[in-house]
Amino acid sequence: MRDMQFVMHEVLHVTDEFKSMPQHADTDVDTINAVLEEAGKFASQVSYPLNSSGDTEGCKLNRDTHEVTTPTGFKEAYKTYVDGGWAALSCDPEYGGQGLPLVVNQCLYEMMNSANQAWTMYPGLTHGAYASLHTHGTPEQKATYLHKMTSGEWTGTMCLTEPHCGTDLGLMRTKAEPQADGTYKITGNKIFISAGEHDMADNIIHLVLARLPDAPPGIKGVSLFVVPKFNVNADGTMGSRNGIYCGGLEHKMGIHGNATAQIVLDGAVGTMVGQPNKGMQGMFVMMNAARLGVGNQSLGLTEVAYQNALAYAKDRIQMRSLTGPKAKDKPADPIIVHPDVRRMLLTAKAYAEGGRALAIYGSVLLEKSHNHPDAKVRKDSDEMLSLLTPIVKAFLTDNGYQAATMCQQVFGGHGYIKEWGMEQHVRDARINMIYEGTNTIQSLDLLGRKVLGDNGVALKKFGKLVGALVQEEGVNEKMAEFINPIAVLGEQITKFTMELGFKGMQNADEVGAAAVDYLRVAGHLVFGYFWARMAQVALREIAAGNTDPFYVAKLQTARFYFAKLFPETATLMRTARAGSKVLMDTDAALA
Repeated sequence: MRDMQFVMHEVLHVTDEFKSMPQHADTDVDTINAVLEEAGKFASQVSYPLNSSGDTEGCKLNRDTHEVTTPTGFKEAYKTYVDGGWAALSCDPEYGGQGLPLVVNQCLYEMMNSANQAWTMYPGLTHGAYASLHTHGTPEQKATYLHKMTSGEWTGTMCLTEPHCGTDLGLMRTKAEPQADGTYKITGNKIFISAGEHDMADNIIHLVLARLPDAPPGIKGVSLFVVPKFNVNADGTMGSRNGIYCGGLEHKMGIHGNATAQIVLDGAVGTMVGQPNKGMQGMFVMMNAARLGVGNQSLGLTEVAYQNALAYAKDRIQMRSLTGPKAKDKPADPIIVHPDVRRMLLTAKAYAEGGRALAIYGSVLLEKSHNHPDAKVRKDSDEMLSLLTPIVKAFLTDNGYQAATMCQQVFGGHGYIKEWGMEQHVRDARINMIYEGTNTIQSLDLLGRKVLGDNGVALKKFGKLVGALVQEEGVNEKMAEFINPIAVLGEQITKFTMELGFKGMQNADEVGAAAVDYLRVAGHLVFGYFWARMAQVALREIAAGNTDPFYVAKLQTARFYFAKLFPETATLMRTARAGSKVLMDTDAALA
């Protein structure tokens, strides 16, 4: 909570940003803090106690009825969530939402992801489906679905992947046959549908990609449909059971409490969202929301793994400090005295706090892109968020898995024992690197589309933020250890990008070979910028006489980040420059 408040109110000054948006102009610091205090209570007291038991119990499918039962307590926790108004927190008041800024929802979801990622995915996916219908739905679709989705009475999913195609949706085979009444009969099979079937809500609203009979091949022949589990009558009541059901549940490495469903569509009735053969426009709204959401999932897991590892490291005694006993009244020292234990803990802390600053900044950009009265601000915010979205998704999930694994390591052998909970965090974190386009796909999106695709325009906009901070603090000796690294990398990345772009024009595999390394370089530039801003605030507070140890802790973590994590960029640029030949000229090695 303290760190969220620091980022929102002391670094980003979010309420000042809201003053330019009429619907949020009256949102003040006290309101945000009060809501999040209650959110923290819900996460820690309601959903967190179900995390381990939900993982052990998992979901169960009745193959006769195709109904899925979620783990004990999940349904009751969801009712508490809905009754508390949490589902409606940042939704449109026109549909019963509370209309609070998205940043509040971001912080709520980070805490819920720390508490129980598998449970949080049920309401979380609904937000993406809601956003897609809110943007692209017809008036009738909005009237039919949005009130119930806003309240949380109905949940939502996104049905993309099919057994023969993962991310390559152009290969999709699900068919949509037009009917005389304007609806469509949809037939096909979808897999890996998170929260695809469950007993927590009365109805599930599926957003389904399918092909019309005359659709052109490939991704340009995909349309989007809204397909409810139960058809909805004209008066808004639930009608007959629709022809969409769960044919099986996947047995996954992690997130056992979430139903990852195989969905069968057998003449299911749906209505089209948006225009024929332009379904990806509507789905991208949900996919982009989901990419930000998946980054937030790993951010939550990074934080909870860190909190547990820190507590354990202070309690567990083993060996003596290399510089002599520290706990002289005990037979050994707490393991937190050992340098490498601190390295692992500080890695998780630095990645959690850097990720939190980026995620909160992204939620402010999303707010401005939708609601700012100035069209130029909306456009600029949208472009910046577009650039940062693959970094939020891939950098935070890569870091989250790394951090969870390190925090498991802090526990030693106990980290592998289920009762401590750490191995679950590792298993749960691993899937986030796959979700919503693998992290390699995010890297290709960043380098190929977001950077080279627009000749670096968006990247230059972020570079201007870095440049302005460098200009502001460049002569401040106390800021040098934070400013100099980002100033140097800011210059290097321009040359680095041009070099990769030139090589990519000659051979597209050069982009594919460098993209993953490039995203991590860009991720560190972004994290470095936010860490420098956080250090700037901390130094100012200390200089003003503030004795809160929070600011000293922030500076110490910033120093660790720049000394031990940020230098990864030098290696990454070198490996990216190694080119594609050492990967592609390997037929004998891979025979």
